[in-house]
Amino acid sequence: MLRILLCCGGGFSSSAIVVRMQNEIKDRGLEDQYSIDFYPLEVAGLNYAKEKFVDYDVIICCPHLKMVVRRMMESDVEYDKPIYILPPKMYGMMKLDEIIADCEDVVEMYNKDHKNPVCFPGEENIMKVKRGVAYRHQ
Repeated sequence: MLRILLCCGGGFSSSAIVVRMQNEIKDRGLEDQYSIDFYPLEVAGLNYAKEKFVDYDVIICCPHLKMVVRRMMESDVEYDKPIYILPPKMYGMMKLDEIIADCEDVVEMYNKDHKNPVCFPGEENIMKVKRGVAYRHQ
């Protein structure tokens, strides 16, 4: 089971996106393989993030949280889950299969080097990434 947590700013649009993706998981009979929830990182605050992350295998963040993720990495808190910032076009489309593919790859990459945030080769500046599909599908 791959447990995904989508972190957003306030949860307004992402909560609706996550509900749509949860319904797709259910409709396709994938509940034993995948789950996805959301967490309003900026509203709830960084102080509770590590506690929330415990229940998930991968943390994906909306692109506008780039600076928040940077602050997380500069803090004294050590995060032991892969943290991945979604490319802007992927966040805009939020296609379940593409998100799952990237999340699976992010977990694999993190397990090799335990470096956060996880980014694919050549995608260090997420705001310049133009792909709208999973890295492996481009």
